[in-house]
Amino acid sequence: MNFKTTFNYLSFVSIIALMASCGSSTSEGDVFTDADAIEFTQKEKNNKVQKIFSSIQSQSETTSMLDAAEAKYDSKLLNPIENTAKYSSVKSRALNLGVYGMDLGVTNIFGQTQESMLYLRCANKMSTSLGISGAFDEKMSERIEASSDDKDSLLAIITDSYKNADNYLQENGQAGVSTLMVAGGWLEGLYIASQIACITESDAIIRRIDEEKGNLNTIISLLEDCKTDTDGANEVLTDFNALKEVFDNEPLEITLQKVKLISEKITEMRNKIIE
Repeated sequence: MNFKTTFNYLSFVSIIALMASCGSSTSEGDVFTDADAIEFTQKEKNNKVQKIFSSIQSQSETTSMLDAAEAKYDSKLLNPIENTAKYSSVKSRALNLGVYGMDLGVTNIFGQTQESMLYLRCANKMSTSLGISGAFDEKMSERIEASSDDKDSLLAIITDSYKNADNYLQENGQAGVSTLMVAGGWLEGLYIASQIACITESDAIIRRIDEEKGNLNTIISLLEDCKTDTDGANEVLTDFNALKEVFDNEPLEITLQKVKLISEKITEMRNKIIE
């Protein structure tokens, strides 16, 4: 897989993570009005957003790093389209909406038009099954085709679609479902990244994976907020905490061997999500 795709879309998942905050609890005895509570939650969300944005590299830096890796596009790294029939629970549909969104970004950014339409249908099927309409429909397909030569526009289109999905979930009291969507997409991106890192042994890519630890901590925080609100979120949180243990394990300096251990854990988690 061309690795430029992976990290452009990792940045995309980092961006949509800002929309997934489920709110924060306050200590007993504190007295807040509704307006205070909304402001407090927004500040907490903004803090998480700032942490995520600070980890995103520039386009030129990312392009130079990924071109040096000389990796190739490989559709076998994506979640097979026929898997959509397997997902019947809210948890699995939300997680795989994130996964298929990641895979859609992969196919779009590098001009895989036929596969893009297939993965758009997968994302549409997942979103529709969650009661979300219009986020990944034919209008989005038309926008993608019209912007096929503009990678920045493609990224904006996909981001807009996830904003629409998030808005629906937030307005309908399903913020935890949105968090699962983000978690699934982020994990899919890191899965693809780690697979390619193990093949290319690129020091730059290995270091970039290590930098995703900050985003991992943010997603864990979001899952902590939502674990009692959404069925299955607690199990996902347990798995993400286990991944954090691998990231935190010695040696402190990132190595290829450590990335291989991270990759093994991510593959285990990802298999649970897509199977």
